[in-house]
Amino acid sequence: MTGWRLLLTRPSEECEALAASLAEQQVFSSSLPLLAIEPLEETPEQRSTIFDLDRYCAVVVVSKPAARLGIELLDRYWPQPPAEQHWFSVGAATGAILEDYGLPTSWPASGDDSEALLSLSAFSDALAVHDPKVLIMRGEGGREFLADRLRGQGVAVDYLELYRRCLPDYPAGTLAQRVAAERLNGLVVSSGQGLENLQRLAGDAWADLARLTLFVPSPRVAEQAVEAGAHNVVDCRGASAAALLAALRQHPAPTL
Repeated sequence: MTGWRLLLTRPSEECEALAASLAEQQVFSSSLPLLAIEPLEETPEQRSTIFDLDRYCAVVVVSKPAARLGIELLDRYWPQPPAEQHWFSVGAATGAILEDYGLPTSWPASGDDSEALLSLSAFSDALAVHDPKVLIMRGEGGREFLADRLRGQGVAVDYLELYRRCLPDYPAGTLAQRVAAERLNGLVVSSGQGLENLQRLAGDAWADLARLTLFVPSPRVAEQAVEAGAHNVVDCRGASAAALLAALRQHPAPTL
């Protein structure tokens, strides 16, 4: 496992935490954040949604930034969150933020995506009420899969969009130069948008970079990576440090 030399592409704070976990296992990493989080300005629509929080039988929080920004709204408008409300996240790290705040939160034991959440029995139980309504806290845009599936089951779904993701501004050639200078042999992305930004920043160098091992968090992103031309894709079955480390143990680093 120590032969891996990885490029980390998460938002800056998340890169720092992941790099520290990798360093504890003697895995070299280099951070080049490809997602910057920009909070959205609060709107009357946002306030109206948060004021009506008690209308929802379940609240789903899809990411760590959504958890942090959602908690800020709770602090402003709900010093005491609605009792008996069920909170869910699509991953353990996001769930831990909500739990630390005192919200009773459930998440899938394995898998950090909407598909895993839909299979969670506690989530099904929370929806087993008359006229179920679900609020999804997320970034601007994103997948419609979860909402579409819920609406197909007769569940009313609203969004509370709290931030947008954007690609930081880097000089042309930054990605390829970093990979070459630090002799990196693996790339790590945590979402489909992260993969899109990786390709965008790579530009003409993508054909060469696509030959490096690419670690992704889910079957959906793995399929997206293969379609984009990546040659060696490893599905970590989760976006956590533990999931990445498990994948590194199962896949020996390439020899130079």
